[in-house]
Amino acid sequence: MVGMTRALIALTSHRELGDTGRETGFYVGEAAEPWEVFRAAGWDVDLVSVAGGQPPLDGRDDNDPTQNDFLAHAGVADTLRAADVDPTGYDVIVFAGGHGTMWDFPDNPDLARIAAPIYERGGVVAAVCHGPSALVDLKLSDGSYLVAGKRVAGFTNEEEATVGLTEVVPFLLADRLTAAGARHIPGPSWTEQVIVDGRLVTGQNPQSARALAEAVVKLAPTCLL
Repeated sequence: MVGMTRALIALTSHRELGDTGRETGFYVGEAAEPWEVFRAAGWDVDLVSVAGGQPPLDGRDDNDPTQNDFLAHAGVADTLRAADVDPTGYDVIVFAGGHGTMWDFPDNPDLARIAAPIYERGGVVAAVCHGPSALVDLKLSDGSYLVAGKRVAGFTNEEEATVGLTEVVPFLLADRLTAAGARHIPGPSWTEQVIVDGRLVTGQNPQSARALAEAVVKLAPTCLL
């Protein structure tokens, strides 16, 4: 890569957790930990959300210094709007999770318009927990699914059942990834599981966010943009 690596962390703008009356959003740690790892690597990091502005938060830990630093300094209140982002400015995109992603990440033309060109230029596409919902319909310029034939991680059916949301989410993530031609590789529930397949890096759950970012940092310098 020439010059500073530029990474984009993508966040959901969806707030309603189905018809439960509960709120959701992006899972803060799954954005905060990659942001911290990338910044430590000397990268330039921007945040994008589907609608732009302040996205809804979920899983906030007031006692977590990484999350506190992220929320204070990363520009969460003023994220870029996906429709306005020029993908040529970025080498890496990471789709952070949170249940909200299950509603506004799949088949989103603005997110696809960012991620597919990054990947096809030799960049890295990464996603953690429910973030791989952005990949279930994501196609490359030849019409193939980006995940087709690739090994991936993502929130498992067992984990979804454990949190009691199997009947709330619009689909089961592992099943949709498989339907797109991916080989979903589950690890034990709530343990770190990161899968690297070429320039696609995926993580299973919140416990995987930091390791996913570290894998992206190791991988990115080998990519020729």
